[in-house]
Amino acid sequence: MKIYSVVIAPFARGQLEDLYDYISNENGEARAQKFVGRINASILSLSTFPERGTRRDDLRPNLRVMGYARRVSIVFSVDKKRDIVMIHGVFYGGQNYEAMIDQIDPTTD
Repeated sequence: MKIYSVVIAPFARGQLEDLYDYISNENGEARAQKFVGRINASILSLSTFPERGTRRDDLRPNLRVMGYARRVSIVFSVDKKRDIVMIHGVFYGGQNYEAMIDQIDPTTD
């Protein structure tokens, strides 16, 4: 079985940190750690089965979106030649990733 490297772009990492802070302030650190930890586990699971989610070539070639817990959209791409999954964004609570696509760095494709 092919194993892909999973790389989280700085933009997505910042989103995860912001989400942690938000949940921590609203519901406590334990809940934030648990929820963001599960998102990270879901992201890392792309290393063994990267072609999940919905293709969004209409927004950008090779872009995919995978949902988590009905509240999170994980935006990523798969580079089959280099065996890399690049996480571009982690959008929470109905954030419109389509409208924010210009904030996702295309050089990380």
